[in-house]
Amino acid sequence: MIDIRNADINLLVAFDALYDERNVTRAAARLHLTQPTVSGMLNRLRQLFGDRLFVRTQHGILPTPRADALSKPIKVLLADVEALIRPEIFDPKAAQMTFSISANDYMQYALVVPLIGLLRRQAPGIRIAVLPAYIADLSEKLTRGEADLALTIPEFAVSELPAQFLYREKYVCIARKSHPLTGAKISLQDFFRFDHLLVSPTGGAFSGPTDEALKDLGLKRRVAVSLPSFHVLLETVRTDDFLALAPERLVHGRMSGLKIFDQPITVPDFDVIACWHSRLETDPAHLWIRGVLSNLAKGMPTRI
Repeated sequence: MIDIRNADINLLVAFDALYDERNVTRAAARLHLTQPTVSGMLNRLRQLFGDRLFVRTQHGILPTPRADALSKPIKVLLADVEALIRPEIFDPKAAQMTFSISANDYMQYALVVPLIGLLRRQAPGIRIAVLPAYIADLSEKLTRGEADLALTIPEFAVSELPAQFLYREKYVCIARKSHPLTGAKISLQDFFRFDHLLVSPTGGAFSGPTDEALKDLGLKRRVAVSLPSFHVLLETVRTDDFLALAPERLVHGRMSGLKIFDQPITVPDFDVIACWHSRLETDPAHLWIRGVLSNLAKGMPTRI
């Protein structure tokens, strides 16, 4: 009985070359090996299959009936092995899959909505599952495959997750159109004279990046309402004489009923990133979608 442990894929490659070339020297050149090496491989092939396989003649070698019978199955096997180890080519137009993205409502508006529009044109067979933003359990969700990719900020991503920078965002100060403040610039005094809104990613907090910046200056604003989402913030700011700091790209194209002011204080910008689990690092579909997201981020408008 033949012991499959003695089989070597390189021996089958050598057999295929010998069968095609009918010459040890030409087969060696095709394989980028020396002639003695290929002769040695032929000896091992003979032991493996229990047959001479090739008979030397004045003009080269001739296959035995056993070699003729083996030639086609070996060529098919080698093609299958090559297909197995060849890097997968991703064809977005032919892809049929579901891709899940975790993001807060601001990032859904800024990135996921344009991504969906692009996929409808370039990859109509890809379904997108939009999931809520994961914060405390982000790494666990990605590890368990409950989300393929997360749009977030570096502060919410654990260091072991692969990540890709997408863009840097800044805050703008907004108020409703009928707000008593006028002009393009708001004074520090007026900034503290009115109640503020903020979005709390974890829920219920009355302090955020703006408040941290104010704290460093020994200042404090009055936050009247803590909201769960940026979309609700845009609606709420229209209901009364509130002030709110919102990401610039959130406000882009949605200024109806709103006005914008230059900030009287410097609030640090923040980075938006994509992160995923390392098992998807080289997945062709994942690579393609990450590239699409990166290109979308680069082409996004930065002025309202």
